[in-house]
Amino acid sequence: MSTPVVVQGTPVSPPQQDYGSQDYGDNNYGGGDTGTGVTTSMETDQQPEAKTTGCKDPIFAVLFYLNVIAILVVCATYGRDALNSSDTGINYTELVYGSLIFGVTSLVFSAGGLGFLMQYPSFMIKAGLIFTGVMALASCVYIFMLPNTSMSYKAIFGGLAIVFFLLTLCYIRAAWSRIPFAATNMITAGTAIKANIGVAFFALFFAALQVVWLVLWSVAYSGVWDVTYVCGNDGCDVNYGYLFLLFVSLFFTQQVLQYSVHVIVAGTVATWWVAPNESGCCSKGVCHSFIRTISTSFGSICLGSLLVAIIRALQMLANTARSNGDGGFLVCIAECILSCLASCLEYFNKWAYIYVGIYGTSYKDSAVAVMQLFADRGWDAVIADDLVGNAILLTSIVAGLIIGAIGIGYASANAEFSNIVADNSWVAFLIGFTAGLSICSILLGTIASGVNAVIVLFAEKPREFEQNHPELSRDMREKWHEFYPEITMQ
Repeated sequence: MSTPVVVQGTPVSPPQQDYGSQDYGDNNYGGGDTGTGVTTSMETDQQPEAKTTGCKDPIFAVLFYLNVIAILVVCATYGRDALNSSDTGINYTELVYGSLIFGVTSLVFSAGGLGFLMQYPSFMIKAGLIFTGVMALASCVYIFMLPNTSMSYKAIFGGLAIVFFLLTLCYIRAAWSRIPFAATNMITAGTAIKANIGVAFFALFFAALQVVWLVLWSVAYSGVWDVTYVCGNDGCDVNYGYLFLLFVSLFFTQQVLQYSVHVIVAGTVATWWVAPNESGCCSKGVCHSFIRTISTSFGSICLGSLLVAIIRALQMLANTARSNGDGGFLVCIAECILSCLASCLEYFNKWAYIYVGIYGTSYKDSAVAVMQLFADRGWDAVIADDLVGNAILLTSIVAGLIIGAIGIGYASANAEFSNIVADNSWVAFLIGFTAGLSICSILLGTIASGVNAVIVLFAEKPREFEQNHPELSRDMREKWHEFYPEITMQ
């Protein structure tokens, strides 16, 4: 018999390739781990590595700690002088104050958005789906209304935009009938989160850490920029090496915080799925999931986050070079390729970290297992049909727009901050919008993570769902068979 792995405090057998035959065993207090000890055995020929103890991918956790220490050292070495006085004439203290105000305000509106999503899931999914069509239409109008643009440019790119808009309309029409199943997924995830509301506090905690990190990084960036940004008769010299390291540090930490919430929620939902008696505000399921996330699974979180951070940093570097007129057309191509690579990797990580949260396996084993699961069960179409992401994106954008408007108001009321943004209200709006969008994505990630965990668990453990949550299970099965009759559930 294989060694059991852990569903964040609840020992279960590891994931398998063949999910057609399932034999649910008796409760077992094993593995030396706390929890209810519900064990699930599955007959398989092959399985990912199963280890209940030991840190996974520890070297990358060390790299993360070194990254944080490096930023703190830079803040202490260069940041203080930059805040007190700057050759560029910029008051960096006001920049830090602005970041703090935007961050705290983002937390408030993100909490409101989270509550609204959980209260009106079906409405928000419909609104998110309509939003995709509106944005596609807006891109068409924007291209044809561009001033000082040749007709050939408008004809080519406008035509492509129209084709994209028509395809979006086809997608909306095809996906509209699947809204009930997507809403049921969100309701199930919301029920699990409400039963373990402590995960929301952990999400707020990591969002608050994001605010602290944004302030620290701003101080470090101010210090490095003040020392290395040199202007002369031939223009300004930008040190792209320092910029790359700063961008890697920014995105690395941001991704780690975001995926930490993802893993905590996945582990908590999995425990609620197989052992509902573990639920509660600060239940064992929530606390054990948090402890495992910041200990044995932390290296795996850092590994995937670092990969994304490097690509995003290169993308920002290409964007900076293009803005400075360096690199020409090749930089535009590189920026486009890097953006696609980063999006694909983030999509890949989203599902890999579900297994990290549920079973505590390594990043590599988790990624292989979850993609193999969907490939074997024919769920690729379901992943592509993830309508919940549209609702979350819409909510995050609304929060970002509100914080952006606050940014304009803050710049109007504060002369020093207005000087930093060069009296440009759009720059102030962009700063606030970026802060609101990034912080809101962490908090609303609880719903997205819960939905992703529900999709995986519904494919892998439908019988346990039926045993522990019969009403939700029957609702999901009915919606599933209505829209996916060709895919059977065991």
